[in-house]
Amino acid sequence: IKGLTGNVFSLVSGSRSSKTFKPKKNIPEGSHQYELLKHAEATLGSGNLRQAVMLPEGEDLNEWIAVNTVDFFNQINMLYGTITEFCTEASCPVMSAGPRYEYHWADGTNIKKPIKCSAPKYIDYLMTWVQDQLDDETLFPSKIGVPFPKNFMSVAKTILKRLFRVYAHIYHQHFDSVMRLQEEAHLNTSFKHFIFFVQEFNLIDRRELAPLQELIEKLGSKDR
Repeated sequence: IKGLTGNVFSLVSGSRSSKTFKPKKNIPEGSHQYELLKHAEATLGSGNLRQAVMLPEGEDLNEWIAVNTVDFFNQINMLYGTITEFCTEASCPVMSAGPRYEYHWADGTNIKKPIKCSAPKYIDYLMTWVQDQLDDETLFPSKIGVPFPKNFMSVAKTILKRLFRVYAHIYHQHFDSVMRLQEEAHLNTSFKHFIFFVQEFNLIDRRELAPLQELIEKLGSKDR
């Protein structure tokens, strides 16, 4: 993943897509969450994704979910950043994941009634909204000893449900571009990690995963 950062930024900087491409969300070095992230990266390196997503012994579930949610935001942000030039108002006038699934945006505060919008607009709304949640210290406390709020799990579930939609859009509408960029292995590994994680802790309703159900089953069966 790290090796990709350079060419991702060169693709994105200076183009109209920089609006959608969000700054990387950093976990403070030296913090316990940073140590957890390093643990996650080390276990991912072992190649066993099912094992890598499990809650490390003695760790707090909320903290583990928080660290991984930040990591998935960064991964999806980067993956989408590589294909923004192909995801335009003209190519994607609606936010969809194939012909059967269309998403309308609402965040419950600024936009209460779901609005139909293009995929780049929807993803810009979505990533900005996620970034705002991750930056909110009352929701995602980065300091040791600051408790997670009672509604943390429901917030995390909503974030992950929405991040899934970006994967679904990329797979359904832009996989040819991903192939041309030779990024399919990176996309598949990232998505497989994401799916194993949300399955391990039951974080996304099965109905929400329907647009990529076949792929999810394929990835799962390879790992048994």
